[in-house]
Amino acid sequence: MPSRYTEDELIARVFAPIAGAAALGLKDDAALIGASPEPTVATVDMLVAGVHFFPDDPPGAVARKALRINLSDLAAKGAAPVGFLLSLALPTGWTNDWLAAFAAGLAEDAATYAAPLIGGDTTATPGPLTISITALGRASRFVPRTGAKAGDAIYVSGTIGDAALGLAMRRDATLAARLSPAARAHLLDRYLLPRPRLDLLPLLRDHANAAMDVSDGLAGDLAKLCAASGVGAVVEAPMVPLSDAAREAIALAPGLFETALTGGDDYEILFTAAPGFSPPDGVARIGEIAIGPATLEFRSAAKKPLIFKKLSFSHF
Repeated sequence: MPSRYTEDELIARVFAPIAGAAALGLKDDAALIGASPEPTVATVDMLVAGVHFFPDDPPGAVARKALRINLSDLAAKGAAPVGFLLSLALPTGWTNDWLAAFAAGLAEDAATYAAPLIGGDTTATPGPLTISITALGRASRFVPRTGAKAGDAIYVSGTIGDAALGLAMRRDATLAARLSPAARAHLLDRYLLPRPRLDLLPLLRDHANAAMDVSDGLAGDLAKLCAASGVGAVVEAPMVPLSDAAREAIALAPGLFETALTGGDDYEILFTAAPGFSPPDGVARIGEIAIGPATLEFRSAAKKPLIFKKLSFSHF
C-alpha cells in the first residue's frame, strides 16, 4: 500500500495551505475570530457516504457539497459567512490523492464564497467516510423560522425538485435513459452541487418575516416553518417553480411530481413576507400563510388537496 500522510502531515500539507488567517496556521487548538457588532450565527451539518452522497462521487464535489449546504443554512438566516470548521472521519483505504482532490474542491469554494477554513479535526473510522462542517456567519438581521404571520405570502427561490429527481435518476437507469442529455446533465448537477443562495441576503434581511432553506423537501420544510411560527399554509402546487429538466422527467413519470415537492436537497430559500412584497426574477410566490397551526394544504390546479405519502426526507 502506498504511504499515507500521518495526521500531522495531513494537517500541515493538505489543510494548512487552504486555511484562513483566523486559523493561525492550524498550529493551535482553536481559531481566533475578530469581534464584530453583528451577531454571530452558527450552523452544523454532517454528511455520511452512502446516505448523503454516493461513495464514488468525485472527492472535490463531495467537499464542495459539504460546505455549500452549511452556507445555505447561513443564507437562510440572512448571515454572511465568516469561516468554517471541518471534522473529517476517514475510512480504511483513503489515499493522499483522494485527500488532495477533496482539499482542492474545498479550497475553491472557500475562496468563491469568502468562507475560509479556520480549524477542525481528523480521525480514522472503520465505518463510512463522514464529514461534519460547522459554519459561522454574521447577520445584521437574523431571519428566524418563527416569524411567519397570517396573511404573509409564501415565496421560494430558484426551482424545486431538481436534486431529488437527479437522485431518482441515479437510482433508476431506465429513467435516466429516457431523459434528454441536457435534462440528465442538469438534474445530476443540481444533486451533486447545491447553490447556496447568498445572493439573496439583502432581500431576506429587508423583507423576510421567516425563512429556512429547503433541504429535506419543500412540503416538509414548510411544515416545519409553520410549526415553528404557529401558523398554517395553503400552497398552490402549480405555482411551485420547476425547471425544464424537472418538467421533462415528470412528463415521463407523473409520480415524480410528488418526489419533486417532498424529496429534498434543493437548498433554495423558502420564506414569507408581507403581501405587498414584490419578488424579483427567480423568486416565485407559491401560496399564503393561514391562521391555525393544524392547516397545511397543497392544492392542485383544480383546487383539490394533494395527499403525499410523506412530506419530506427523514433520517429516522
